[in-house]
Amino acid sequence: MTLAVVASRALAGIAAPEVAVEVHLGPGLPAFNIVGLPDAEVREAKDRVRAALNHARFEFPARRITVNLAPADLPKDSGRFDLPIAIGILAASGQVRSAALAGHEFAGELSLTGELRAVRGALAMALGAAATGRAFVLPRESAAQAALAAGARVLGAASLLEVCAHLAGERALEPCRNGAVHAAIAYPDLADVKGQMQAKRALEIAAAGAHALLLVGPPGTGKSLLAARLPGILPPMSEAEALESAAIQSASDAGFDPARWAVRPFRAPHHSASGVALIGGGNPPRPGEISLAHHGVLFLDELPEFPRDALEALREPLESAVIAIARAARQAQFPARFQLVAAMNPCPCGWLGDSSGRCRCAPQAIARYRARISGPLADRIDLKVEAPAPREAELTGQPGEPSSAVRARVAAARARQIARQGKPNAWLSPRETDRHCACDAAAAELLRQAIARLHLSARAYHRVLRVARTIADLAGESAVAGVHVAEAIQYRRLDAAL
Repeated sequence: MTLAVVASRALAGIAAPEVAVEVHLGPGLPAFNIVGLPDAEVREAKDRVRAALNHARFEFPARRITVNLAPADLPKDSGRFDLPIAIGILAASGQVRSAALAGHEFAGELSLTGELRAVRGALAMALGAAATGRAFVLPRESAAQAALAAGARVLGAASLLEVCAHLAGERALEPCRNGAVHAAIAYPDLADVKGQMQAKRALEIAAAGAHALLLVGPPGTGKSLLAARLPGILPPMSEAEALESAAIQSASDAGFDPARWAVRPFRAPHHSASGVALIGGGNPPRPGEISLAHHGVLFLDELPEFPRDALEALREPLESAVIAIARAARQAQFPARFQLVAAMNPCPCGWLGDSSGRCRCAPQAIARYRARISGPLADRIDLKVEAPAPREAELTGQPGEPSSAVRARVAAARARQIARQGKPNAWLSPRETDRHCACDAAAAELLRQAIARLHLSARAYHRVLRVARTIADLAGESAVAGVHVAEAIQYRRLDAAL
């Protein structure tokens, strides 16, 4: 007998094809084969399934068993196929009614005693199940995460016996309800940062328009402190943004904690991270840091210390907001709508320009250090600002403006952008920039002079306009004036030093 069970969706992407588990019981000596490009973890399902069925007092067929994971050209990984394989064998051998499987999808790893263990990517798979109208049966530990998918009917089970009792109509599994908590999120407060008024202003502009930001300054001036407070001044996540972010994180090795629903991701990989760690990869491909920062912040501290190929890999997703991974056997595309914040020292020792005069770096060493950031990458960073060492009066003074006050201004500016063009200013195309960021005659003349003196590229020209539009939105102005363009140009003056 041959029987197909809808198992789950591949974790290579949110919209990956579903995987069907086909079980065939044939004549011949007893054997248990799994085909369809399974990896070692999937092949080991034979022993887990056999032990789980025997422990649950089911009859394991003494016939030749062939399990086909379709489509055959899609590599299969993880233990999430254990439960559908076990259900398929029980249905093919007549121990579970085949008709009861209609309208269900299954995913779950089995222990040797038949308990179900959590699986990676539960939310991503639940989104696919909801799109087809099927109920999704999976381990109880993963049910709370999967229930975040809008419109999904998620059934959590603790063991194989509970799933079989549900299919037999003896004891139905209770649907798991969406338990998303919409409580106030405690982000680090911007008031903790003493001084750095210009850097704080740049951080506010970056948050309002979703612009990329680079902070340059000696060690200990608060660059990392500022970057960690960016998520706290960003507008709250929408339901769609929170769902997209959670679905991507659920497919990662760390998984997704439902308690962090609607919390802006803040990813800060070490500078030893490889290009694959940043953009994603593997077999099958999995999301990297830029995708895990989707709708959040990617902070790259010590920017020049990152491998050159890792930094260059950021260029395309900074503009396209997607990352396409192409390998010989597989292609995948992940979303990457992240906000880049980077920090670097002005020289290898970090003390260039410090009043103590302790820097002894040669000009050639400084030039080599800064040359690690290529021109094309630096051109894509909208705001570049210095973060000098704060003065004594600033360190001993009163706390600065709290995040709540800055977040209110940022939210108001972002609301103006959404009402005007449906997206933040940093996401505008060149044609949309010309339409929504038009400035008056004085501002246009100032911008022409800046292009000639600073040798701005066409990309930098449009980015200056977008930053000026954001500054005008923060000021509540409907038109971009010369004062807005002048401030935006100031944030490009470090281009010549990089």
